[in-house]
Amino acid sequence: MRRRVVITGMGCVTPMGADVEQVWSGLKEGQSGVGYTSIFDASGFPTKISAEVRDWDISDVGEDPEKWRLRGRHTKFAAGAAKRAVLDSGVLDSQVDPTRFGVYLGSGEGQQDFHLFTKMMTSALAGQEFDIALFTKAGIETLHPTIELEQEPNMPAGHLASMFDAQGPNANCLTACAASSQAIGEAAEIIRRGDADVMLSGGTHSMIHPFGVTGFNLLTALSTNNEHPTKASRPFDRDRDGFVLGEGAAMVVVEELEHAKRRGARIYGELQGYGSTADAFRITDTHPEGRGATRCIKLAIEDAGLNYDQIDYINAHGTSTSVNDKVETLAIKNVFGPAAYQTPVSSTKSMMGHLIAAAGATELIICLLAIRDRVLPPTINYENPDPECDLDYIPNVAREAKCDVALSNSFGFGGQNVSLIVGRFNG
Repeated sequence: MRRRVVITGMGCVTPMGADVEQVWSGLKEGQSGVGYTSIFDASGFPTKISAEVRDWDISDVGEDPEKWRLRGRHTKFAAGAAKRAVLDSGVLDSQVDPTRFGVYLGSGEGQQDFHLFTKMMTSALAGQEFDIALFTKAGIETLHPTIELEQEPNMPAGHLASMFDAQGPNANCLTACAASSQAIGEAAEIIRRGDADVMLSGGTHSMIHPFGVTGFNLLTALSTNNEHPTKASRPFDRDRDGFVLGEGAAMVVVEELEHAKRRGARIYGELQGYGSTADAFRITDTHPEGRGATRCIKLAIEDAGLNYDQIDYINAHGTSTSVNDKVETLAIKNVFGPAAYQTPVSSTKSMMGHLIAAAGATELIICLLAIRDRVLPPTINYENPDPECDLDYIPNVAREAKCDVALSNSFGFGGQNVSLIVGRFNG
C-alpha cells in the first residue's frame, strides 16, 4: 500500500488577485486579468499586452520590503503564495518535524535587467568588433552580485526553506510550462516513498520583460490583439492568434494522509494521479498526433487507478495557440474516445493568461476549488468554433456540475508533458 497524498493548504499571487477565494470568484464570473503592459515600455513590441500582477507587494503578507529588495520579482511572488499556503494549512502549528518537511518548486529564472545589458553591449561595441574584455569589464562594474545570484531558478526554493525551516528535500525543476505541475507530482512521489511527510510545492515565474517578450514574439507564440486586451486569450476559438504572457506564483502544501489526519488538517482533495512524458519531437512544437500528451494523460489515469469515465472535468493546458489547442483536443479524444464529447473541458488561461512555470500549480488549485464547489470555470472569448477543436469547452459561462475528479494538463515547450489528477477526499 503506497502512502496517500492530500492537499492541505493553498496560496497564490496572480493577475486575478493574491487571494485564492478572490481569484476563484473572478474566474467563476469570467473576468479577465489581461491589460496593457506597464512593467516596461512595450510600445515598440508586436505584443503590447500581458497579464501582470498589479497592486501587490511583499508587505501584503507581513514581510519587510527592505529584506526582499534585492530579491527577484518571481521570488517575491513565491514567498507571498507560499506564506498564504502554509498559513492556510496550519502545518507549522502542529510541531511538524522540520527534517520531514521539504520544498519542491517549478520556478523560472528571474527578471533580466535589459538596460544594464544594453550598457554592457554598448561598451563592448565601441570599436570595430565586439570586445569581450570590455563587455566583461562593464559587467563587473555595473552588475550587482546579489541581484545576479537571485536570477538563478533555485533561489526561490532556498528562500522558502529558510522561511519555514523546511530541512527536508529541496529541489527545483524548470520544464517550461509544465514545471510547477511536475514539481507537485515529484513532491507527491517523495511523500509516497517515505522521504518526507509534508512538501511545499508549486511554481513561480515572470517573463514580462523585454527579453521574454522578444523571445516569444520571435516564436510568433504571443497574441498581437493589442486593440482588445481582454479578448486576446481565446483558447480553442477559431480566431485565436497566440497566448497572453502572464506572471505570478501558486503554492500548495502536499501532505501524507495519516500525517494530515493526526493533526486534524482540513483536506482540500487527494492527489491521485501523476503522469509525465516527453514528445521527443521538436523544441517548440508538440507532436502533431499528440503522442506525448496522450501517453501522459493515460499514465496519470492509470496511476490514479481510475477508469476514463470517472474524470468529471479537464482543466486544459489550453494556451490559445493554433497548434497547442488542436493537438490537446486530439490527445483528449485519443484517450477518452467518444466519451471525450461528454467530458467538460476549459482553459482558465483565457482569463489570467499563461503564467509559464507557475501555470500548472495555479490550475491545480482551480481544479480543487471546482471539486469543492461543484462549479466548472469557463473558457471565455469562445465565440467562433474551430472544426478541429470540437469538444465541450464550457464556453463563456461557469457551470454547476458534478465534479469529484479533475484532470489538469500542462504541456510545455520542448515537449514536456505533465498531467495531474485530484479527487474529492472521502476519508
